[in-house]
Amino acid sequence: RIPPVVSLSRGSARSHLPITYLLGVMAPKKRPASASAVPGKRKKGDAGAAGLANMKSYETAVLAEYVWLDAKQVTRSKTMTMTTLPASVDGLRVWNYDGSSTEQADGHNSEVLLYPKAIFKDPFRGAPHILVLAEAVNAWDNKPSIGNTRAACAEIMEKYAKLDPWFGIEQEYTLMKPGKVGEAPTLPLGFNADGSEPAPQGPYYCGAGYGLSIGRPVADEHYVKCLEAGVKIAGQNAEVMPGQWEFQIGPCRGIEMGDHLTMSRYIMLRVTESHGCICSFSPKPMEGDWNGAGCHTNFSVEPMRKEGGYDVIIKVCEAFGKVAPEHIAEYGEGNDKRLTGKHETCDINTFKYGVANRGASIRIPRESERDGKGYMEDRRPAANCDPYRVTAIMMKTTGECLMA
Repeated sequence: RIPPVVSLSRGSARSHLPITYLLGVMAPKKRPASASAVPGKRKKGDAGAAGLANMKSYETAVLAEYVWLDAKQVTRSKTMTMTTLPASVDGLRVWNYDGSSTEQADGHNSEVLLYPKAIFKDPFRGAPHILVLAEAVNAWDNKPSIGNTRAACAEIMEKYAKLDPWFGIEQEYTLMKPGKVGEAPTLPLGFNADGSEPAPQGPYYCGAGYGLSIGRPVADEHYVKCLEAGVKIAGQNAEVMPGQWEFQIGPCRGIEMGDHLTMSRYIMLRVTESHGCICSFSPKPMEGDWNGAGCHTNFSVEPMRKEGGYDVIIKVCEAFGKVAPEHIAEYGEGNDKRLTGKHETCDINTFKYGVANRGASIRIPRESERDGKGYMEDRRPAANCDPYRVTAIMMKTTGECLMA
């Protein structure tokens, strides 16, 4: 059952992650930073082309939707027919695709390999079919392809595994009206067709009713699909701007954070296909006096969750401040339009942290100060951020600070 979601204060950008989870009452299950998928060494699972050739019919076959990130960090996918349901990623085949069509390779040398890393249930086709999160690897040099930031993140998580990092990300997004095919949409749902703006922000946040809760069918279907898939979705709510919503993923350990957020984004894009709208992760989808969209990242390591952890939180915040520009560079493109110092954000060129301060770069929950332990919330990552890059640099800075 989903634990109660806690909202700490009113406003457009608060932490909705279950506080008891983040403070250590219930720990997320430990998972390895990476899983093996070596051709020719698969455990019991899909028998491959040879197995398919010996089947009289494919009626009992299992479909695997391989999902990966392209050069622009957008999810792509393709479907494979398998002989049976594998017990783990070791039972899956390494596949390939045309990297020249995803801006990850040249046409004369276009093969990119897909190495399975995580398995989710397929909430669209149902059992026994699956979704497979895969890493893209160049076939010609066996190096991570353009857009594959998971590999580097996994190395960081392995290096500092003893710190047992937990993450929880609040993914804001905006549902948009379709424009020209293939072009980025420019008008959110709820904005008037004649181009005039709706009533100012205020009644839409966590609102109910026609004209206030705009896009709820999409948000609700996405929530259920994530649960069915096994994605660690912890909650959702309507946000401050019309057509803007948020869902929360976590708590997750290490590399699991990027995996689950990536799959949740993919599921969202699939859901919108049947609702006549487009999901935008732009940090500033609408110019003017409207909130941007972020990916507030809640974070803790084991020393923060123990007695005396508040001092560790302060130490890590100080370390983050020393490398603030480096972090901003990893937190998403176009973030300068969002981090203006208005709309519950800190200016992109300013770094500060504080207790219960939603105008700070990093917010420390009041509960963490009171209990002397807990977690911190980095409010700077944009909605379009790469979760692997975000969690990697947060862990790198923290690891260097605490394990130097």
